[in-house]
Amino acid sequence: MLDIAAVADHNAVTRPHGRQRVSIPTDHSRPRAYRFVVALLRPLLMIFTKRRWSGQENLPTEGGFVVVTNHSSHLDPFVFGHFLVDHGFSPRFLGKVEVFRIPVVGWILTRADQIRVHRESGRAIHAFRSAVEAVRAGKVVAIYPEGTLTRDPDLWPMRGKTGAARVALETGCPVVPVVSWGAHEILGPYRHWPHLLPRKTMVVHAGPPVELDDLRGLPLTAEVLQDATDRIMAALTTDLEGVRGERAPGIRFDPRAAGVTPIGRPRPLKEAS
Repeated sequence: MLDIAAVADHNAVTRPHGRQRVSIPTDHSRPRAYRFVVALLRPLLMIFTKRRWSGQENLPTEGGFVVVTNHSSHLDPFVFGHFLVDHGFSPRFLGKVEVFRIPVVGWILTRADQIRVHRESGRAIHAFRSAVEAVRAGKVVAIYPEGTLTRDPDLWPMRGKTGAARVALETGCPVVPVVSWGAHEILGPYRHWPHLLPRKTMVVHAGPPVELDDLRGLPLTAEVLQDATDRIMAALTTDLEGVRGERAPGIRFDPRAAGVTPIGRPRPLKEAS
């Protein structure tokens, strides 16, 4: 397990080994809207959060890749993005289409080259194609494999969807699990008001790439995709156990088996039908 006491508080940035990356996020290869968002949000995160970051040496230094993470708060993308941006990466997030429909916010996200997802619909294939194109162009694609905030009562990763596995096996790129913990203390799931003070510590840890080599080149059957997805979720869960210093449940939470809606605010499936 990860020894949290041994992880330094990162107010400065440690560069990964290999190709030099920017230590301050002023990379002009990023879209202008992307740089605007970073300039707006990064100072706020620096002021209102403390940071314990580790595992950045596991982030590839060449080529595109998929990075996956757990999801326990609506603030997760900011914490997760802060970690990646300060290590020189410009993640392209897959975000639900509803966010892109918000005035101004949607315009900025589109201009920042983010990827919209039509969840639970046949149009989700468009997000898959965009993600594949981004990886092949050498970009970092950030995917929440659970597809929504976890429904697990103790905020452990729940059953994953196959999108991240499909992109990785289609492109042959690495899948790096990055777990974060602490954002829920500022804004719990489906809460409306953040608790910024006292400052909370955002723990982020990047693990080694998920082992998928034996699945590469195989037909992308449901069985292969599920196997890859199970490995991805297992890696996230194991790394989060190390961060939290606790054991996850032996059986991963499955919303449909538990009778709750798989996306949106959790409620009984019967009520939603």
